[in-house]
Amino acid sequence: MKETEKKYAGVIIDISTETLDRPFEYRIPEALRGVLEEGMEVTIPFGKGNTERKGYVVSISDTAEFEESKLKDILRINEKSIGLEGRTLQLAAWMRHTYGGTMITAMRTVLPVKKKIKESSFRTICREADVARIREQIDSLNPVRYAGRIRLYEALLSAESIPEQMVKDKLQVSASVLRTAEKDGIIRIETTRQYRAPQARVTQEKGEAQLSEHQWAVVNRIRQEMQEETPRPALIHGITGSGKTEVYMELIAGVIAQGKQAIVLIPEIALTFQTLMRFYARFGERVSVLHSKLSDGERFDQFERAKNGELDIIIGPRSALFIPFPNPGIIIIDEEHETSYKSEKVPKYHAREVAEYIAARSHAQLVLGSATPSLEAYYRAEQGQYLLCSLKERFGGAQLPQVHIVDLREELKKGNRSFFSEKLKELLTERMIRGEQSMLFINRRGTAGFVSCRSCGFVVKCPHCDVSLTQHRDGKLRCHYCGHIEETPRLCPKCGSKYIAGFRAGTERIEEELQKWYPSIRVMRMDADTTKNKDDYECILSAFADGEADVLVGTQMIVKGHDFPNVTLVGAIAADLSLHASDYHATERTFQLLAQAAGRAGRGQKRGEVVIQTYMPEHYSIVHAAAHDYEAFYKEEIGFRDLADYPPVCHMLAMQFYSSREGTGMARAAQVAEILRCDKKFEAVQVIGPAEALIGKLKDIYRVGLYLRSKDTDLLIAAKDLVEAMQETQRGTSDVIIQFDLDPTSAF
Repeated sequence: MKETEKKYAGVIIDISTETLDRPFEYRIPEALRGVLEEGMEVTIPFGKGNTERKGYVVSISDTAEFEESKLKDILRINEKSIGLEGRTLQLAAWMRHTYGGTMITAMRTVLPVKKKIKESSFRTICREADVARIREQIDSLNPVRYAGRIRLYEALLSAESIPEQMVKDKLQVSASVLRTAEKDGIIRIETTRQYRAPQARVTQEKGEAQLSEHQWAVVNRIRQEMQEETPRPALIHGITGSGKTEVYMELIAGVIAQGKQAIVLIPEIALTFQTLMRFYARFGERVSVLHSKLSDGERFDQFERAKNGELDIIIGPRSALFIPFPNPGIIIIDEEHETSYKSEKVPKYHAREVAEYIAARSHAQLVLGSATPSLEAYYRAEQGQYLLCSLKERFGGAQLPQVHIVDLREELKKGNRSFFSEKLKELLTERMIRGEQSMLFINRRGTAGFVSCRSCGFVVKCPHCDVSLTQHRDGKLRCHYCGHIEETPRLCPKCGSKYIAGFRAGTERIEEELQKWYPSIRVMRMDADTTKNKDDYECILSAFADGEADVLVGTQMIVKGHDFPNVTLVGAIAADLSLHASDYHATERTFQLLAQAAGRAGRGQKRGEVVIQTYMPEHYSIVHAAAHDYEAFYKEEIGFRDLADYPPVCHMLAMQFYSSREGTGMARAAQVAEILRCDKKFEAVQVIGPAEALIGKLKDIYRVGLYLRSKDTDLLIAAKDLVEAMQETQRGTSDVIIQFDLDPTSAF
């Protein structure tokens, strides 16, 4: 069915998310067929009196759901009326076209929830004592015993008031510390009965920013790029501690001076109190923040303030991209390599790609920053699509930590079968003697039972794909990209050892072994069992920051976005766990995590050390992470991606089939694969699969994956469109649901 033959459109009158489930069906007059598109603003006759109303097109179809004689015609397209709402709808239409799903789901993604705000108490921590007295208090307190109180007092030196929720969540100060400070007359706590912007009243910094020569060079290069007719996105590759945030703020200051606004994206876990306070101190009260702890009403308030011109800067996770600024001048994505920038819900968009679209449409500058950039971003910089800027020195001349790589095969030969190598035990003992803290993490992301040899380090991999095979409950090993199946070997195919099995470890077992080796050690654990309640996460971090434990044990979440000055040792218990996940990103993720972890140790005045325990010490991701050498890692990894035709060298589209009946999803995926393979239009598209998903059945739903690869994104989107059209013809007759994931960041 050609687009020009589509005669019916779904139109909504009000674009608040509360009314998105109620589109009204209209006929498309012949003059508008083939012209009308999703997201367009139209004028329609509405109600019994046919009052002319403004509406937005959310769907176009060739079949009517209601009796045609009862349908009314769309009157016209409002081409000249493209305000903030029109631009938002155009963005939703682009996302639906690029990532799949319905226009309704795309609109729910980009629009705030409209809810009436109820009165609620809001507590603010206000400075009561003068600055001199607060400084005296800081100097008189024991930094180990009163760490929480010192953090609060230091914050109050630059901020006259701070929201209580921010003090608890980001500064990690407990209620007892606040009570003591209030009793001593250092603070007063103000309570109001209304929602307020989640910001602090601060003393604004004066004068020019104190940047290094290298930082100014990056600022000037990007400002020069901003003068171009079509500015390229800029990638700042700066090692940990190189001062990327100062560069961001200087660029933002220039944009605000031009009457424009700034969007700053930060992974939710990295929304640190210190970062927010630096923005507040520099830019005052026209800064606001979005995060998961805001109510729907508070979130909606920030959208309204942005729309009304009351904000200059919004800071938040990927959803902050959709803030309705009238004239955005810069979009910054910090820690751009983080997977949290990819949505797991339909539409499965990536914030980097959506930010590129918004920046191009608004003639704004996109700036990406990371110590370990994603291969996608660095590849585009190498190709000249992005402007590459480097910061290779730590601000203030601070030193990177010393990294030790421990070969667990040698530990096994020595008879050491514990979680801790001799080197890690030695360094843990030193920290306990010196009163310093340590962090131990298990690199467990994406593991589902890969099989490896403890004697030689061999990992069973797919003969057709560059990923490890996954061990299933039936004992068979499967590849989740091509469907290859083989039996689990009893002896190592490489060295003949019997020490070959699936590797599984848990934080609880590590905690138990720590107590065994060090009976007096104080251990805190952060995992699914210890963070069941809402405030557990903040409580654990706050207690650890206050020195209530010698060691914090957890998964990779504990080594991201946290700054503990007394932590001088970070240990990666088993670096191989993520290295052999059944995902082509596994090597990249491992390098990024280990390099970021190396940047956690020694954040204070003392130099830190890092211990990486591995069965593959010679693996390039581990060697280069230990050497803090991103460029060397990139050269090796991009070579393998090129050979295997994986992103970013080419593009990939994952089609994910869900069905409540066993076999129907697989049959539907096989049918789609055959149609695509036989269509000459898709000769340049490689069709892989179908194969059972990483988790073949979840909550009684069977899951099947089909992968498409091509260097041409438009071809993959065309394939998506074809499959969506096929789905439309089978609506109501099949229980198979299909979702699409363009350039997926994790295995399905």
